[in-house]
Amino acid sequence: MGKNPFVDCLGFDWDEWNSGEIWERHRVTPEEAEDVFFHDPFVLKGDTGHSATEIRYGVLGQTANGRRLFVAFTVRGKLIRVISARDMNQKEDREHQRHEESDSRV
Repeated sequence: MGKNPFVDCLGFDWDEWNSGEIWERHRVTPEEAEDVFFHDPFVLKGDTGHSATEIRYGVLGQTANGRRLFVAFTVRGKLIRVISARDMNQKEDREHQRHEESDSRV
């Protein structure tokens, strides 16, 4: 995947319409989506299939309250721009669990 996309990030950038859409479709708040980035382990993946104009990523992680989320995002300048956030599906949950188990053995 190359360079860590978070190295130069200073915060988050939210589009009001998009945050409302994420809430309406998935009942995920901006705070929950942001929280995932601050708890280990999280699984970071490149997402080359959804945009030809910008690099997109997906992260599997857990909030402080234990909600397991998939968050799609891009980095614009020095800000993380969340594109979508939802509960993990079963396949994603299993992948995240594998990373939890491998992290606990280190």
